[in-house]
This record gives sequence, structure tokens and C-alpha cells, in this order.
Amino acid sequence: MARKKNIINNAFYDTLQDDWLHAIDHPIALLRAENTLRNPWIAKVIQENKPYPCKILDIGCGAGLLTNPLAKEGHIVSGIDLSSSSLEVARKLDITKSVDYKVAQAENLPFAENTFDVISAMDLLEHVNDPALVIKEASRVLKPEGLFFFHTFNRNWISYLIIIKGVEWFVKNAPPNMHVYPLFITPKELKSMCQINQLQVEMMQGMRPDFIHRAFWKMLMTRKVDPSFSFTFTPSLVTGYVGFAKKM
Repeated sequence: MARKKNIINNAFYDTLQDDWLHAIDHPIALLRAENTLRNPWIAKVIQENKPYPCKILDIGCGAGLLTNPLAKEGHIVSGIDLSSSSLEVARKLDITKSVDYKVAQAENLPFAENTFDVISAMDLLEHVNDPALVIKEASRVLKPEGLFFFHTFNRNWISYLIIIKGVEWFVKNAPPNMHVYPLFITPKELKSMCQINQLQVEMMQGMRPDFIHRAFWKMLMTRKVDPSFSFTFTPSLVTGYVGFAKKM
């Protein structure tokens, strides 16, 4: 599918400031809830597959919702993002004062080949016009046998209805074009992008809101995301999906 240029709105990240951490009337609260589920899973996969400590890069790290917890685990962590204001929040919250934060482009990483044991691109690939180039760059700076983590959204009418329209309808202050449908990526496309770049996908699993939790239904009524709002893993890859690949 041909990808239009400059249709995604990434500028809103610069306006968030401390809303990264506290806002419940903005979709960023959903991202915090996603990290509550994803971060322990990522840490567990790293522990099971790589010697400790690891050299880790988070591409599109935002306010450090993944990088800072990994640094607290004792890993050697770097984070890059285009939003300098988000990186300032990340630095402020880094209690280890060890994370190397840089303003940099995902398509042109300022690191040498074979630098990192682990690279993550969470909620990023659907925010760039050329995700294949981002994956190529990630593979370039990833060591052989290194791990590449990803989370993105499938492209179908269900994901359009839930991820795009559902957020617009049921969460206050949703920025325009926060997600755009043509940039969503099917699992088949992502596997192909990885394989072309010497990355073998080891597993994929779906992620969705916990529909039976009271906080989900409260959000539909109030258009606010309660701090107890949660996501859960699912075998279905219909909407959002998360996984990791290993560099061959």
C-alpha cells in the first residue's frame, strides 16, 4: 500500500510535558496503561534470552516509560526521540541518572553497527512514513543474536474502528491524526520487513483493553482514562500486537 507523506501528527508529543505522567483526559493515559502490561513482559524476555546487563536502545522513547524502568533493572540504556521536551521529562524521571537520551531520527540512528543487545520500537512504527527503513536501521545497530521488540497496530476495519475512531469518541483531547489508517502495519508486512533485514520474528501476541474491567466501561461514560485502566494479552492479532525478533 502506498504511504502518504506528512499525514501523521507527531507534534502533539512536544505539548505534553507532565501530562505524560498524570493526564487522564488524554490518550497518553492509554500509553501508560500499555506500558504497565508490556514492560514486565519485555524485562522477562530479556532476562530469559540475554546475559545481564544488556546494552539497550529504545527508539521513540518519549518520556522514558520503558527506558527508565530498564535502567532501574541495571541495564545500560539509551533512548532517542524527536521530541526534546519529552526527553526532558524522561531525564527528570531517570532516578539512576544513567540513561543516555538523545534527539535523533529513527531512520538515521547515531550509533555504530552491532552496538546494542536489545532494541525496542514500541508504538513507533505506525508513526513513521517508512517503517522498513526504521527496522533496517535497528538491525544495523543490533548485535547478532540481539533482540528487537515491537508494538504496532494491524490494518483492518476493526482496528480502524477501535484504535482511531474509538479513541476519538471515548477519550477527551485526542489530537487530530494521532494515528492514521494507511500507516498501520499488518503482521505479515511486519514479518516481511524483519526478514528482509535479518530479523527472525520469534513471537507475536495481541494486546487489547481489558473489556471486563470496570475502568473500561467508566472510560466510555466519562471519556477519561481511570488509573486502573488495563490492557491484556490475547492470541488475536486483529488490533494491536506486540512481539520480538532475533537478529540472525
